[in-house]
Amino acid sequence: MTYDPTGHLLLTPVDRDAPIRVRRLRQLGLGERAEPAFDDFAHRLAEVTRAPYSMVNFIDENQQFFAGLHTPSGSHSGEQLDAAAAATGADVSRFMARDHGYCPHVVVRRKALVLEDVCDYPRFAGNPVVDEIGIRSYLGAPLIDRTGIALGTICVVDTEPRPWGRAGLETIKSLAAELVEQIHRREDGGI
Repeated sequence: MTYDPTGHLLLTPVDRDAPIRVRRLRQLGLGERAEPAFDDFAHRLAEVTRAPYSMVNFIDENQQFFAGLHTPSGSHSGEQLDAAAAATGADVSRFMARDHGYCPHVVVRRKALVLEDVCDYPRFAGNPVVDEIGIRSYLGAPLIDRTGIALGTICVVDTEPRPWGRAGLETIKSLAAELVEQIHRREDGGI
């Protein structure tokens, strides 16, 4: 477990690869602006998993950026995830603090993460997104590029517990591999 200098337990993992990731994201031109292709991918991800929220998320040293975002309203504005977030007074834009949510864990672990009910896991139940936004279920996979760097994640979340199961895990991993291939084609000048 990791503790800060005052002795408090840190729930967000230490990310020693963040400086390398930031350089690679800048090299690829990712993580600083929303892109229609990523919004489209997030929409497809939501359709495939039947999840109300989905994201293409790039993570730097301080924050997360949803370059692709799908909400139940179909809005890509990112001003509010929707009524669930609004009901709690949360203002969730395309940017989120690094210590909010579960994607930083996926990036550091470099493995997919399935949380059918986040409240079943003490380490994750205390995350600010549970109380501030009402997130109860998470399914995410890392975007590991050809250089071996975990650039970020794709993920889906719900305000209700979800039985993602092995099928959900395989789906999210397959879609993550598909998006990484799109990023490689883009880097190679193919799109």
